[in-house]
Amino acid sequence: MKNERKHELFEQFPQLKAIANKETVLWENTNWMKKAKTSLFTMEEVAEAEETLQRFSSYLKVAFPELVASNGLIESTILEIPAMKRALENEYGLFIPGQLLLKSDHALPISGSIKARGGIYEVLKHAERLALASGKLKKVDDYARLASAEFQSFFQQYTIAVGSTGNLGLSIGIIGKKLGFNVVVHMSSDAKEWKKALLREKGATVVEYEADYSVAVEQGRQEAELDPMCHFIDDENSKDLFAGYTVAAMRLKGQLDKTNVSVDGTHPLFVYLPCGVGGGPGGVAYGLREIFGEHVHIFFAEPVASPCMTLGLMTGLHDAICVEDIELDNKTEADGLAVGRASKFVGKVMETYISGCYTVTDEELFTSLGLAMDSEELFLEPSAHAGMFGAIRLLQKGEHYIAQHKLAKHMSQATHLVWATGGSMVPDSMRATYLAKSRDFV
Repeated sequence: MKNERKHELFEQFPQLKAIANKETVLWENTNWMKKAKTSLFTMEEVAEAEETLQRFSSYLKVAFPELVASNGLIESTILEIPAMKRALENEYGLFIPGQLLLKSDHALPISGSIKARGGIYEVLKHAERLALASGKLKKVDDYARLASAEFQSFFQQYTIAVGSTGNLGLSIGIIGKKLGFNVVVHMSSDAKEWKKALLREKGATVVEYEADYSVAVEQGRQEAELDPMCHFIDDENSKDLFAGYTVAAMRLKGQLDKTNVSVDGTHPLFVYLPCGVGGGPGGVAYGLREIFGEHVHIFFAEPVASPCMTLGLMTGLHDAICVEDIELDNKTEADGLAVGRASKFVGKVMETYISGCYTVTDEELFTSLGLAMDSEELFLEPSAHAGMFGAIRLLQKGEHYIAQHKLAKHMSQATHLVWATGGSMVPDSMRATYLAKSRDFV
């Protein structure tokens, strides 16, 4: 980006200066609408995703016995974390009105992250498409048949490829290899070694890059285009991935109802979602706004070095601006969030849906990691802790948002939901390393 253009943006958007200085910010989305709308995606596509996952439930129970208890459903619980709430209040000298809940996607079956929903759904949908086209499968069949040697052999003709910083690659690698596909994961320099090792252990081919996430995705996309038997799962542009993530919103509604958590004009719901390229949090946000309307307030959380979605939404440039354009280095311990350029598709969908974005430092992520272990014996990987700071940022910097939305008198009845995006598959040795680092800050 030319210096002249950069200067214009800094003049037009004063918060850019603070963002470029790696200061923590809360950006309020002035395009937010009470009745959010988009022409790029529909709830019919969400319903189709749920129906597809239901058809696959019998296969998933056979392929992954840990899903028998949930009848083939890939879902996580919600937990109240009052001790963590008190720990955050004490650490940051703030009182958080309302209750603090955790959506436990760090413990999702199969691949232990929010990416399990979207990634697994897109692989299953592709497998179904191939099997139906071949005449080997009908939608009325029992999909448990897909676990047979016949289908394993059939899928071995095909390749699935993806670019990833780690968790999406893991989800796709695990389900893809289980079905019988060849799987190629193009991984950025930010990807953790243990994630690469686990993928190779599952039988996937890992292609490593010295460059960042965007380069890994672009190279993977180009290679896949040369192979007619290869399906590239495009984290920047895939509607199927997005649809897989949105299903979580419908299920959350049922969980909140069962635990008597109201969401209405006097009981606001605040949801805090760690954000990388945007697909996972975008899908969840879309579904939640469609269900709860103006009563849910959704904020994306990003590292101070990698606020790509904040930049894209704030300027309206989406994927036409990257963090390097304002001289940020995209270097963060939050590997799942180390993305320099946001998805244009997701950014465009989110324009009227999300309330805003906020940024966190790596030091804060490790502080939170230590607090969660000490207070709740809860382990999340560093990137997942970005969500823990939503209520803190809102109280520190969101006075205007709270006033504009007339929320002040309802905050004592608010629910703050932190979306825990990953962590259960982190090896013990890596957990110990993270915890030791957290002791420098707690």
